[in-house]
Amino acid sequence: MANAVELTAPNGVKYSQPTGLFINNNFVPAQSGQTLETISPSDEKVITNVACANADDIDVAVEAARAALKSLEWKGISTSARGLLLFRLADLVERDRAILATIDAWDVGKPYTVAFEEDLGEVIQVFRYYAGFADKQFGQTIDTTPEKFAYTRHEPIGVCGQIIPWNYPVMMAAWKLGPALACGNTVVLKAAEQTPLSVLYLASLIKEAGFPAGVVNIVNGLGRVAGAAMTGHLGIDKIAFTGSTVAGREIMKASAINLKSITLETGGKSPLIVFDDAELDQAIKWTHVGIMSNMGQVCTSTSRVYVQESVYSKFVDGLKDYVQTATVIGDPFAEKTSHGPQVSKIQFDKILKYIEIGKSEGATLVAGGKRHGEKGFFIEPTIFSDSNDSMTIAREEVFGPFVVISPFKTEEEAVTRANDTQYGLGAAVFTQNIAKAHRVSAEIEAGMVWINSSNDSHYGIPFGGYKQSGIGRELGSYALSAYSQVKAVHVNLGVRL
Repeated sequence: MANAVELTAPNGVKYSQPTGLFINNNFVPAQSGQTLETISPSDEKVITNVACANADDIDVAVEAARAALKSLEWKGISTSARGLLLFRLADLVERDRAILATIDAWDVGKPYTVAFEEDLGEVIQVFRYYAGFADKQFGQTIDTTPEKFAYTRHEPIGVCGQIIPWNYPVMMAAWKLGPALACGNTVVLKAAEQTPLSVLYLASLIKEAGFPAGVVNIVNGLGRVAGAAMTGHLGIDKIAFTGSTVAGREIMKASAINLKSITLETGGKSPLIVFDDAELDQAIKWTHVGIMSNMGQVCTSTSRVYVQESVYSKFVDGLKDYVQTATVIGDPFAEKTSHGPQVSKIQFDKILKYIEIGKSEGATLVAGGKRHGEKGFFIEPTIFSDSNDSMTIAREEVFGPFVVISPFKTEEEAVTRANDTQYGLGAAVFTQNIAKAHRVSAEIEAGMVWINSSNDSHYGIPFGGYKQSGIGRELGSYALSAYSQVKAVHVNLGVRL
């Protein structure tokens, strides 16, 4: 394969890694010749270099996507044939599941077992889920008067620019590609500059599945260059972005140039509320899942924990003990590893800085708070207690294995404090009182609320936030409306002038 290198991963898996920009079903170098270095966060060694796109490359990718949008190879195929292409892609991902999991363990630092079982399992299911929807997007006939026949058509939006984050590379690609392709759009997708490798490998499977040239184009590049070129591009009709709130604001501004349709899934500082009637052992275990999964690099992480004061001390002690026994830090390819490195030196330094801020603000460091080992970007799971809502560590998104815990007295106080944030992505409530659970869930200002669990999302359930945590929804049938537009057709049957 041109613009590819043969690699052997630390677990011995050998495979051909595409390194070019995927445009018109071919891997090509960047026009400038520039490349990006991708680094393994486990040992800080360079894995390889990939092509780095600039505005000129984005122009070429958009041109390919616009041509494919009008091509009979894509526009002219049946809706069931579109679905079949997605089914084939899911089958190919399943075939190469071990390779894709290997790439994300190596390039992202997540435990291989998690990448294989969870991430890739969801990728396969997401593609199959939206494959089933491809021939089930249809409009209505609308009865008005005997003189008029009216109906609606659901049509693709057009060329969709998609910008994905580094924490779940291939999974985030599936979340965005699935509904976009099911609805008949074409795509220019930018992989995260820190983790481009698995998405480029996915591109090779997209071609193998039989998608026509130009339907999916995948580019690597810096957000401030390639990402900016996409959001301000007049040839792109929609932008879907997952990332920080700060970047989301800039994307929203740039997209105004031609009133692009936008879907934004941005930052979070999600609360988790534990009432004194909760099953405490379950609340502790789910709290661990809610903040320490993926090394805390999850936008919905329930990173602010509020515990009713009568069980507060018991909860803090229990969480400290559970985190220490349940966490195995080390090589992502080791079978027992549950906690790998942070994705990059930038993230590593940022988290350590927040730890020092927490100490200086007077919160109590219960566990963790330092790097693990001498090589790689490993940070111990960190717990702060006795925090208050004015502290920086309780207000800003850390995006790491970092949780702050504080007590509350009443239900009203818990809800008020949970909502005292610019974010509104997720929340969790632990109680055995079902009326209280539903009452509190209704009052929480968040796009998703878990009752007696945390962060166990599902591809069939909408995902998105309130306030500055985003606009629109991904996943489930709700995502389809973000990738289609409705045309109303009026047929005059009798009115004559």
